[in-house]
Amino acid sequence: MKAFVINKYGKGALEFADVAAPDVGSNDVLIEVYAAGLNLLDSKIKTGEFKLMLPYRLPLILGHDVAGIVIKAGKNVRKFKVGDQVYSRPADYHIGTFAEYIAVNEKDVAFKPKNISMNQAASIPLAALTAWQALVERADLKKGQKVFIQAGSGGVGTIAIQLAKHLGAVVATTASAKSFELLKNLGADVLIDYKTNDFEHILKDYDAVLNSQDQKTLEKSLNVLKPQGKAISISGPPTPEFAREMGLPWYFKIIMSLLSFGIRRKAQKKHVDFSFLFMRAEGNQLQEIAALIEAGIIRPTVDRVFAFEQTNEALQYVESGRAKGKVVIELKSEK
Repeated sequence: MKAFVINKYGKGALEFADVAAPDVGSNDVLIEVYAAGLNLLDSKIKTGEFKLMLPYRLPLILGHDVAGIVIKAGKNVRKFKVGDQVYSRPADYHIGTFAEYIAVNEKDVAFKPKNISMNQAASIPLAALTAWQALVERADLKKGQKVFIQAGSGGVGTIAIQLAKHLGAVVATTASAKSFELLKNLGADVLIDYKTNDFEHILKDYDAVLNSQDQKTLEKSLNVLKPQGKAISISGPPTPEFAREMGLPWYFKIIMSLLSFGIRRKAQKKHVDFSFLFMRAEGNQLQEIAALIEAGIIRPTVDRVFAFEQTNEALQYVESGRAKGKVVIELKSEK
């Protein structure tokens, strides 16, 4: 089958190659890939930024989001059958959606929302699971609470705003002014132009922050929280708790303790909670998200769709930071 692979870490292009079709385990479904979503995580893995945390064997097929059709089911699979339209964020160490086919454990798969296209469905899994695990699991966001979602026009931001509004929260976000209309339509209540205003001087007594920016922005985010508020970061620094969750060797706990010591201490002094979130694959949550999409509560935001052969150009576009919502590659047309 055709796939985009990395043979060595670095900033070079992915290689378009012929590779062996995936083995299908007894708990796996083999998905014919119609579309795949792109994420900054793909770029970070390609450059080697995560090679200590996620020590993949090379060559590696990249890609963390998929929508397609089941063409084979393992002997123990009960939920899905050949012909089902599905979408998924495959688990770490089992990624590889930039390919014509991928085998995914059925526990990481959900039925595709019926009211959206394959391209739209491929834009959802990683971003939506990140938003769900941050706002529902970690923040336990309730009606009437206030949440600050950074970079609202990004892939995670566009989903997180809609999910937070569904949960009944007041939502503040940062973006450039040209994105304000989009974000208002998604449900944002407080819009801050990061080019002309400092959110730290505008927001106060927030219950939660979803941080996706740099260390300086994270530190300022602590100042907008009320006591016992929660800062959830998806951009680091990783914590010792994360090392335990990932089952990493003991020395990683020490390294991550040192990396996050400063921000954890600042959070403690302000009586707020800081945690690092690296989202996990979770088919059951993805099915709940599908129900919200079918109910019209969450709408996908797709910026551009590239042809499969243009995967390198698509990844460069993601890296540019110009995308509003998600970028998708199309492998097979639904027509």
